[in-house]
Amino acid sequence: MNPQDLLRIVDSLHREKQIDPELVMQAIEAALITAAKRQFGEEAEVDIHIVRGVGAINATVDGKTLSQDEIGRIGAQTAKQVIIQKLKEAERDARLEEFHEQVGQLITGIVQRTEKGLTIVQLGNVEAILPKSEQIPGEAYHNGSRVRAVIYEVKAAGNRVKIILSRTKGTLVQRLFEQEVPEIAEGVIKINAISREPGYRSKVAVSSTDQRIDCVGACVGMRGNRIKNVTSELAGERIDIVRWSDDPMVLIPNALQPAQVEQVLLCDMIGRAIALVNDEHLSQAIGRFGQNVRLASKLCGWDIEIMTAPELERQIERAMEAFMQIDGMTEEVAQQLVEQGYLSFDDLSVIEPEALIEMGGYSEDQVNSIVEQAEDRASEQEAEEEARKRQDKLDKERRASEELDRLEKLEAAGKVPVVADQSEASVEEAQVPIDQPQEEAAADPAPAPALESGAESLEQPGEPRVEG
Repeated sequence: MNPQDLLRIVDSLHREKQIDPELVMQAIEAALITAAKRQFGEEAEVDIHIVRGVGAINATVDGKTLSQDEIGRIGAQTAKQVIIQKLKEAERDARLEEFHEQVGQLITGIVQRTEKGLTIVQLGNVEAILPKSEQIPGEAYHNGSRVRAVIYEVKAAGNRVKIILSRTKGTLVQRLFEQEVPEIAEGVIKINAISREPGYRSKVAVSSTDQRIDCVGACVGMRGNRIKNVTSELAGERIDIVRWSDDPMVLIPNALQPAQVEQVLLCDMIGRAIALVNDEHLSQAIGRFGQNVRLASKLCGWDIEIMTAPELERQIERAMEAFMQIDGMTEEVAQQLVEQGYLSFDDLSVIEPEALIEMGGYSEDQVNSIVEQAEDRASEQEAEEEARKRQDKLDKERRASEELDRLEKLEAAGKVPVVADQSEASVEEAQVPIDQPQEEAAADPAPAPALESGAESLEQPGEPRVEG
């Protein structure tokens, strides 16, 4: 191989493929060694070195220096194939390193095509994948359209680099705000936490390092322009801006707005926070299908339960009665347990033994007995709940079967079933929430606990709101 030709190949690969010249030289050396071993035997001691900047190839086999003619005869075709493979690997590694550094960064690409739910996006001269699981629900991507996403994962796949994009991660919301709000990019305003249900709603907690700057107002922008730009990019996803606080007693009420929280009770030992609200704000605090409290819990890092004061009192009474059924439990310890937020057998089953010993002066055996009893009662309650659900399902199926039998008999008798006038709904029908699915409304389930209620928020989806 002519030294000047070799240098030209290396330089061309460096300029066109952005591959480090040293990687190319090492790949060629490795390829020539492989070819030489195939010719002289695997046991042969082969040493091949390319003089950098000159292109000359020096080779020895078992200590004997090979002439340039001998070097040229070393399995040329084999060497060529190995060189091509090594160069592909070097190019892949260079791409891998380039995009690894961009994980979590915002990119803009062009949609090329959609295959089996995967959207292929062109990023310059490479292709990336936007899987169905990483797409915002309800979005459609058309060939040639622009799409913005964050690089979620980069990994090697043979000689290629697999780049996976995401539009569902909280990181996308953060990067969009960094572009829209200069104060965030400059570090004056900090995004402390994000909780998100893609396509529906996000909560973003922010704080300011400069007390003169209103972190919430800066993120919203004049007439809401900044937050509207982010919302538009996220297919109308509603975004709540929450004022951050290191104190959960302050942060939790901020995260639950617009509902007004009267009091927060922290149960540190089990990571639970009970937010007390009045009846007027119960629906707002819970949100549509529990969305508001669910996002607030993720944002704050606490398991938040929404209750009214009367509900809490009833739960405490039930917990006291239940705990007193456990052998060895005293009223004093039961009172301490409910004061610290243990309100069920399930809660008690995961208590730290040291905490019980400290509360009641129990021995280790007594503590183990109490915890075992709580575990058994929790399992019994879970089994009873499962049995109730199964029975409800059977009852529902039985009623449906009976109704079908009735209709078939009427049809066989030549009678047409009378359809009630929809304008004269019964009281029960009139009380079904508008946003409740028909199949849920048709069933007759037991009343759900407050935390699972499907209450509707007063704001419209996609409408930005300031919180905190």
